[in-house]
Amino acid sequence: MIKGLYEAHLPVTNLLNSIEFYKKLDLEIAYQHEKLAFFWIEKGHSWLGLWETDKVDTPYHPSLRHIAWHVDTKDIRNAKEWLESKGIQIIETFGIPPEKQPLVLSNKRNAHAAIYFQDPDGNLLELMTPLRLDLSENANIMSLEEWDEKNN
Repeated sequence: MIKGLYEAHLPVTNLLNSIEFYKKLDLEIAYQHEKLAFFWIEKGHSWLGLWETDKVDTPYHPSLRHIAWHVDTKDIRNAKEWLESKGIQIIETFGIPPEKQPLVLSNKRNAHAAIYFQDPDGNLLELMTPLRLDLSENANIMSLEEWDEKNN
């Protein structure tokens, strides 16, 4: 029945400014109105709605104002350079500084590589890919480089 996530929404303070930022991520505008824009994440499959609103003042929490995009494993290895080439700064997350990212997260028996950054309104954005879904034990948070050294 459920095949994936079709849409997610984020609040923004200045729609035009946010449109320019999300275009840097190579997302295509699907629809735009006065205080609303939808970007295709994967055309015909998923999109992101940006709403110009004062709700952007809602304090950040992982359950609010956060989007994680699935990327291929080979792409996560180039994500830092790709983001930096677009003028987008990686942020420290889980105590891992930008220069050590992408990082590897362990959620029970699953390991995912991720890199974190923010849009102009402080919404937390993440590029993420599964590495292993069958770990025999939890792994510590580490850089992807450290993960590769341990697992190759």
